[in-house]
Amino acid sequence: MTVLLLAETHQGRLATDAVARTLSALAPLGDVHVLVAAGEGAEAAREAASLKGVSKVLLAESESLRHGLAEPAAALIASLASGYRHIAAPATAFARNILPRVAALLNVMVLSDVIAVHGAESFDRPVYAGNAVQTVQSTDPVVVFTVRTSAFAAVGRQEGAPVERVAAVADPGLSSWIEDMAVVSERPELASARVVVSGGRGVGSKESFDAIIQLADKMGAAVGASRAAVDLGYAPNDWQVGQTGKVVAPDLYVAVGISGAIQHLAGMKDSKVIVAINKDEDAPIFKVADYALVGDLFSIVPELTGKL
Repeated sequence: MTVLLLAETHQGRLATDAVARTLSALAPLGDVHVLVAAGEGAEAAREAASLKGVSKVLLAESESLRHGLAEPAAALIASLASGYRHIAAPATAFARNILPRVAALLNVMVLSDVIAVHGAESFDRPVYAGNAVQTVQSTDPVVVFTVRTSAFAAVGRQEGAPVERVAAVADPGLSSWIEDMAVVSERPELASARVVVSGGRGVGSKESFDAIIQLADKMGAAVGASRAAVDLGYAPNDWQVGQTGKVVAPDLYVAVGISGAIQHLAGMKDSKVIVAINKDEDAPIFKVADYALVGDLFSIVPELTGKL
C-alpha cells in the first residue's frame, strides 16, 4: 500500500512540523509519497524528502497552485488518486479546504481529525467535542482523511528521498486569488508551540488582553484565546483555541480567565500540563487543570509576569 500525503506549504516553504507529525500517524500504512503543490516548491520538496518515512516526493509547480486555491489542488490530487489506497493531509485550514473536494471528486467520504490508525481501513476520530472516540471502518476504494497533528510526535530525519516532477492539471477556474493578508509574528506558531498562554472572557477587554500577551512574551509562548474572547474582539480569530478553532497539545497550557466550556476543552485538554487562573472556584476548567489558582487575574497575572 502507498499513501499520498498532501504537504502544506506557505510561499514555497514547507509547514515542516505539521507534515512531520502526519508522517508519524501514517507509519502503519506503508510507503508515503509526499505531494508538494506550489508555484515554486523546490525548497519545500527538498525539506519533505529529508523527513523520515518519505519514500518519494512528487513536485507539481504551476501558477494556479501558487496561492493554495482549493480547486486546482483538488483536481491535481484526484488525477493522481488511482495509484494510491490512502490520501491524507494534516487537519489544518489548508487541507480542510482541499480534501473534502478531493473526496467529492472521487465519490468517497472524508474522515476528519484522525487520532489513531489501526490499519488500512480502521481509524479513530473524536466526536461530541472530544468526549467520545469513534472508530471508523472504511470500505471506500480510496480512504481520504485528515490527521489531528497534536495527537502525534514529529518524525526525525533521513537521507533525502527522490523528488519526481509531476504535471499540474488544468485550472478549473472556479476561484481566483485576490491577495494574501498574513500576520507576521516572532512568537511561536500556536498549533506547534511548546507553551501557550490563553485568555478568555474574564480578561474583560481588548486593552486588558495586553496582560496575557505580556505574560506570553515573557514565557516565550504562543498566545491563544477562547471563542468568547475572540467574539468579543479581545483577540484575533487565528488565536482561537477550541472545537471551532485550533487544537493544541503543548507541554504547558496556561488558561487565564477561561471558564472551560466543553468547546474550549476540546481544543486543549491533551496539553501535558494545564495551569488555570480563574476567580470562580467552580469553573469547569479546574476539572482538567493540573494546577489551579483561584483569584483575581488582574492582580495575579501582572505579579506572575513581574516575577518571571
